[in-house]
Amino acid sequence: MGLLLLVRHGQASFGAADYDVLSETGWEQSRVLGRWLREHGVTPDAVVAGGMRRHRETVEAMLTGLSSEVEPTIDPGWDEFDHLAVVAAYPDLPAGELDRRGFQRVFEGATARWTSGAHDDEYAESWGGFVGRVDASLVVAAAAAGKGSTVVVVSSGGPIAAACAGLVDPSADPVGRSRLWAPFNTTYVNTGVTRVVVGGSGARLLTFNEHSHLAEDLLTYR
Repeated sequence: MGLLLLVRHGQASFGAADYDVLSETGWEQSRVLGRWLREHGVTPDAVVAGGMRRHRETVEAMLTGLSSEVEPTIDPGWDEFDHLAVVAAYPDLPAGELDRRGFQRVFEGATARWTSGAHDDEYAESWGGFVGRVDASLVVAAAAAGKGSTVVVVSSGGPIAAACAGLVDPSADPVGRSRLWAPFNTTYVNTGVTRVVVGGSGARLLTFNEHSHLAEDLLTYR
């Protein structure tokens, strides 16, 4: 029996010129996560990161907390979808800058439109294409863990939510899967941990979005 841990990156820099950089809170969240994993006896045999800077920085800080020198593997299949492009294609996008709450409202409407599959020609990556690449990366990670190993994947909320939706209902079509994806995606905290066990019957979702390692002042959702 193997163990696959799906970890969302630490807090990125919302509202900054470059979102794809961990905030100071994000760095601390990631170090705390590493220490928590070490204290709970988690020794990763392999670490996989998406290709984004916030993924790599989360891995760097996490491994510092873990006191581990595991060399991470980069798999762009775990990259987040282009949320800025999805939001920009939303026809009800209000004028002017949005605060966090306003952005969240727009984000939920824009992603609902994207995942409907009714406007695929307006997006560089369709919902179906996104799900397909995440599924492919999940198969590779699960195969590595299935050898009785512990594999840690550091990714983003969107890909992890897509993986969880597929594990909960493997037979769902893309539209049905999107209905599962949305609540997973909107509740995932920074450096939350999802456990997937891998055995002879394949990969199974064990826990979702563990975050007991985070004190209240380190709990963030974006």
